[in-house]
Amino acid sequence: MLRKSKVSEVVFIGTSDAFGAGGRRQSAILLRAPSGGVLLDCGATTNSGLADLGIERDEIDTILISHFHGDHFGGIPLLLLAALYEDERSAPLRIGGPPGVEQRVRALCLAMGHPIEGHEWPFPIEFEEFPRGREAELGPVRVRAFDAHHQPDSKPHGLVLGAGARRVAYSGDTGWFDGLPGEVAGSDLFICECTYATNLFEYHLNYEDLLTRKHEFDCGRVLLTHLGAEMAARRGACELETADDGDRFRL
Repeated sequence: MLRKSKVSEVVFIGTSDAFGAGGRRQSAILLRAPSGGVLLDCGATTNSGLADLGIERDEIDTILISHFHGDHFGGIPLLLLAALYEDERSAPLRIGGPPGVEQRVRALCLAMGHPIEGHEWPFPIEFEEFPRGREAELGPVRVRAFDAHHQPDSKPHGLVLGAGARRVAYSGDTGWFDGLPGEVAGSDLFICECTYATNLFEYHLNYEDLLTRKHEFDCGRVLLTHLGAEMAARRGACELETADDGDRFRL
C-alpha cells in the first residue's frame, strides 16, 4: 500500500554529480507530498539509496525525469525490475519527463537487458510528457516545466512543483541563464544544482556565480545539490546551504 504523508517533506536520496563525487549517490530526490510520493530523477544508484535510507519503493507514485542523462534516469530499469519481483507492486507507476520520455525509457530498459516488453506487469506503467508552457496535474503534484541550459540532446528541463500549499523548484542540470531566477521565483524551496566551485563548464552551475547572484532569487530557501568533488568537500561549510545524501527537510 502506498503511504501518504500529511506533512510535505523532501528526502535527498542522492546528491552527487555523475561521477559519485565524495562517495555519494547520483541524483534522486523524494518529495513526500500530502497526496503521494514523487521521485525527482532516478540516477543509477537510486535502488541502493532507497534501501540504505529504509524507504520503500511503494512510496513512489510518480517519477519525474529532468533530462536524459544516465545519472538522472539510469536507475529506472532496475527500479522497475525490483518493483516487479521484490515488491509485487500493484499500484500504477507514472513516469513523467521531457518529450520522448516513453521511447527513451523503453530503449534504456532494452539496452540494459531488462526490456519492458515481454513481461506481464501487475501494475500499469504510465508515461506522460511535461506540458509545455503551463501548469498541469501530474500524479500527486502540479507541475510546470521550463527549459534549462544543458546539453540540448538530453532535453533538459527544470521543474516547479505544487505540493499542497507549498511550491518546490528543481533546476535539474543547467548552466546559468538570465531567466532562471524568474522561473523559480515564489518557491518555498529551490533545489539548485551546483556542480563546480568556480565556472568550469557552460552547462553546469557553480558556487561562485550563485553566491554573487543570490540576491536575484526570490525563494524561501535554496539548497545546493549535484555537488562535484570540490563542492562535496565543502558541503556544510558554505554560505549557501548544501544537501547531502540522506538529508530530510520539512516544508
